Amino acid sequence: MDSRYFNIRVGSLLPDRPLPFDLFVVIQNRYVHYLRAGNTLSPEKIAKLNQSDRFFIPQSQRQNFKDFIYGQLALEEVPAEIKAQILRESSLALVEEIYENPDVGKALADSKELIHGFVKFMEQEPEGMGHLISLSSHDFYTYNHSLDVGVYALGLGRLAGYSEVELEELGRGALFHDVGKKWVDVDIICKKGALDDVEWAQMKNHPEYGLQILNEYEDVSEAIKACCYEHHESFLGNGYPQELPGEEIHPMARIIAITDTYDALTTQRSYNKPMTPKDAIDFMTTKLKDRYDPDLLKILREVMFAL
Repeated sequence: MDSRYFNIRVGSLLPDRPLPFDLFVVIQNRYVHYLRAGNTLSPEKIAKLNQSDRFFIPQSQRQNFKDFIYGQLALEEVPAEIKAQILRESSLALVEEIYENPDVGKALADSKELIHGFVKFMEQEPEGMGHLISLSSHDFYTYNHSLDVGVYALGLGRLAGYSEVELEELGRGALFHDVGKKWVDVDIICKKGALDDVEWAQMKNHPEYGLQILNEYEDVSEAIKACCYEHHESFLGNGYPQELPGEEIHPMARIIAITDTYDALTTQRSYNKPMTPKDAIDFMTTKLKDRYDPDLLKILREVMFAL
C-alpha cells in the first residue's frame, strides 16, 4: 500500500453525512479519486458495497477522519448498535496498521487513542459492550483476533472491577499480545492446516519474540509486557514459555489467556469447525477449567450469557 494513504472500511461510514476527507479506491494499482471532501455517500451506494471493502484517505487527512469518527460516536440520535459498528470497523483498519507497520513505536502510540475510544464508549453506552461482542468477526487474521480479544478483555476487566486507567492498559495489552508473531515465518502464520512439530516450536516462541520487541520501547508498562509474554501460561504450571504457577501469572495476562482461548475456539479456521459461544464456554469451564483463573472464568460466563 502507498504510504501516502491509509485504508478504512466501508462499515465505518454513515450514509448522507458530509465527509470531511477525500475517498480513493485502488483500480489496477492506481489510487483513483472516488469522493471529494464535503460530499456524502448515499444509502444506495453503501448498500452496494461489501462491509469489508476498502477506501483510502490521504495521510494528510487522518485527523479529519478521527474527528469524524468520534463526532459520530457523540451523536445522541445514532443508536448504540450503529455506534458499535462504526467504532469496530474504524478500529479494525487501525489495528491492521499496527500489525503491518514496521514502526512499532508509532503503533504503540496510536493504540492509546484507539483503546481510550473503546473505554469511553463502554462508559457512555451501557449496552455498548454487548453490541461490540455481537460484532466479533470470528476470522483468525492476527489483527481481527487481537481486536476481538481486546473487546472481550475489556468486558471481562470491567466486571472484574478494573479502573478506567487499568482498562486502557489491559486493552493495549490485548492489542499487542500477539505482536511477537511479526517475527514468526509468515508461511506458518498463514498455514491452512495444523502445524507440524517444527512449525509449532517456532510458533511457541512468539511470546518471547513479543517481549523482545516491546522491550525496545520505553513507554510500555510491565502489565502490557506481561500480557504479551504470559498469555500462554497455565494455572496448572505447564504453560509456556516459563511454566509459571497460577498465582505468579500477572492478573491482566490471566484475562488475555482466557479471552485469547475463547476467541480461538469460536473462530473459523481452515482446519477446525468453530464452537458456538455457549459450547466454547462450557468446554472452557469443564475440560479446561484448571488452566485458568477460576474467578475470571465465572465472570466470562456472566459476560457472555448476559448478552
